[in-house]
Amino acid sequence: MCYTGLLKRIIPFALTFAAGLFIASFFVSIALPERNWQSRRGFNMRQEFERLQAENQQLRDQLQRERMQNEEWRRTRDDADLDFVIPDGVPPVDSDAHHPPPPPKRPKQPRFVE
Repeated sequence: MCYTGLLKRIIPFALTFAAGLFIASFFVSIALPERNWQSRRGFNMRQEFERLQAENQQLRDQLQRERMQNEEWRRTRDDADLDFVIPDGVPPVDSDAHHPPPPPKRPKQPRFVE
């Protein structure tokens, strides 16, 4: 007779819990997961890691090729710049002064008197 109060509390809880599991089973699988899910996940992660490593190596190689092409382009451009002739209208820079010559004076504008 001491257990009647305890049963009145446990039975509704158990029935409610069972009903909740039943309703949840429609939306979510409540079965235990497979044992090998960790090993398959690890295998997939390893494949992804190896794929990323190969992609990174490919990008490093491409970057190295582009750097070499850029350096070659700079060398050919510098060689072409050696043939550049300075026009006669530009005065030479005084090498001792370390600054360019002053700009030319502005032409005078006529004043209009009203």
